[in-house]
Amino acid sequence: MAAAVPPSAAPSAAVAPIAGPLGSGPLRTDGGNIVDADGRVVRITGINWFGLETSTFAPQGLWARGLNEMLDQMVQSGFNTIRLPYCNQLFESGSTPNGIDFQKNPDLQGLSGLQIMDQVIQRAGERGLKVILDRHRPTAAAQSELWYTDQVSEQRWIDDWVMLASRYRGNPTVIGADLHNEPHGPATWGDGNPRTDWRAAAERAGNAVLQANPDWLIFVEGIEHKADDWYWWGGNLALAGQLPVQLSVPNKLVYEAHDYGPGVSSQKWFQSPDFPTNLEALWSSHWAYLKLNGTAPVLIGEFGGRSVGNDAEGIWQRRLVSYLQSNGFDYTYWCWNPNSGDTGGVLEDNWTTLNPAKLAILRAYQWPPLGSPEPAAAAQAIIAAFDGPSPSPPAPTAPVAPPSTSVAAGPGGTFAIGGPFDPDPNHVLLGAGGPSDPDPAHRQARQTDEQRYLEQTGTPWERAVYVH
Repeated sequence: MAAAVPPSAAPSAAVAPIAGPLGSGPLRTDGGNIVDADGRVVRITGINWFGLETSTFAPQGLWARGLNEMLDQMVQSGFNTIRLPYCNQLFESGSTPNGIDFQKNPDLQGLSGLQIMDQVIQRAGERGLKVILDRHRPTAAAQSELWYTDQVSEQRWIDDWVMLASRYRGNPTVIGADLHNEPHGPATWGDGNPRTDWRAAAERAGNAVLQANPDWLIFVEGIEHKADDWYWWGGNLALAGQLPVQLSVPNKLVYEAHDYGPGVSSQKWFQSPDFPTNLEALWSSHWAYLKLNGTAPVLIGEFGGRSVGNDAEGIWQRRLVSYLQSNGFDYTYWCWNPNSGDTGGVLEDNWTTLNPAKLAILRAYQWPPLGSPEPAAAAQAIIAAFDGPSPSPPAPTAPVAPPSTSVAAGPGGTFAIGGPFDPDPNHVLLGAGGPSDPDPAHRQARQTDEQRYLEQTGTPWERAVYVH
């Protein structure tokens, strides 16, 4: 029984806590979603920027531009997170950063690779970007099938993760650890073989990281194959539902899958007579089911390709973005760099010009920066686009159901306001029905029309500019 509160100490009225900016505080998971410290759903809609894992030991492109300019353009392009690959060799004394124009980046001169990582994280945070650290390779030479090699032992892999977790503890910019990039080949899931069981290794490393930094999310990728079910490297999470990763800190696990198109490898499903209608079942069985059934969030940590047109790769890429948006998945697109041989990047080869076609399909599903103020004014504008202006609050009356105006009538039939069939560009520019719209009915109506538009035309809905 609780003790009575003395009258002098009793509050005169209950005071509701003030919520912080959207995405505030350590992130955690709630069913299939990532949520902030106040329990509000947030989405990672980010970009990969590689280079720290290569023999340049620095993010690539700094030979062409300054670091600040590069990060500013990422923000202007609408991304809210950077997945930042690195290799363990980066932390060795002989790993000297190179490929940097120090006239454009004078404050990077003389820094080690780890110190350059510090600078990327610091400056990203100053711009509202979050960072996921990705152990992409053990050494700069190549990525590895398993989490350990002859050069980099499991213990060193874990020790380096603990070092990073400790180094960035309390830094709100770094939100998590992608433990190992694309387990494949002999990697298994849950079979108990200490040499190949990636699930068990992820638990060992993940728990060590959480002991050093309990605020981080732990991103665990899939493997390549289950028995004779072969999929993309890191993309096969078919066994995770029945054999889940168990971490010592609850609500910190995010599964991660990678998915690519025929420009990377001409898989059998791209040749199937039922392509592209076969894609959703393929995604669901290999990774999407984990989010759809509320087990855990799923980050699509890599996807991308050179084409967003009407060829197989473009159809796959546009369908995937639409699927991610419709179901609220998190993603980091591969990649910012133009020099990814089989996919290209969001930047053109001059490292300055944006690829407008790629950016258009990604802008159709982008989330506000994590930690930004909630867009209250923008939300009211979006509501007005559907329901009319919001008047001053009237005196309290009996509850009245809000009007349902997610759709409107037009010459061609009904359409979702803000969607691809809406003739009013003002609704579109307000982001009506987009991720910043507070009304789920509006969002659902727009998503339905976007899917209908895609099916009718075979082209993505690209007019959306979401209010951040």
